[in-house]
Amino acid sequence: MNKKYNITVNGTSYAVEVEEVGGAPVVTSAAPAPAAPAPAPAASAAPAALTAPAAAPADTVSVGASVVEAPMPGTILDIKVAPGQVVNAGDTLLILEAMKMENEIVAPEAGTVNAVLTSKGMQVNAGDPLVSLT
Repeated sequence: MNKKYNITVNGTSYAVEVEEVGGAPVVTSAAPAPAAPAPAPAASAAPAALTAPAAAPADTVSVGASVVEAPMPGTILDIKVAPGQVVNAGDTLLILEAMKMENEIVAPEAGTVNAVLTSKGMQVNAGDPLVSLT
């Protein structure tokens, strides 16, 4: 059974037909449909040199430490902990803004903050180290 949808990607509309095969949708055609008016161009992204997080110094992460990583790309809005602070599982470590939403990054386990590996206002990518816990 085929289903037809109109999908807009980057201001261009596409008429697509999707066939259900074994429960997984498969796109069978992707001919451009009449285009909607193009939105205003987005502001250009900052150069990579300004957005790349600084590498954590080797002496800030101790052996056996648990490193909390960024779950998605975004901007660090606030840091709620400091080195030496004791945290419980579920305590908020920092606030990460991604896709216009504020996301609380929480401690996965109880421990002591060994190092904060990012700073307020920094752009991070998914998987970047944020906080080290021991």
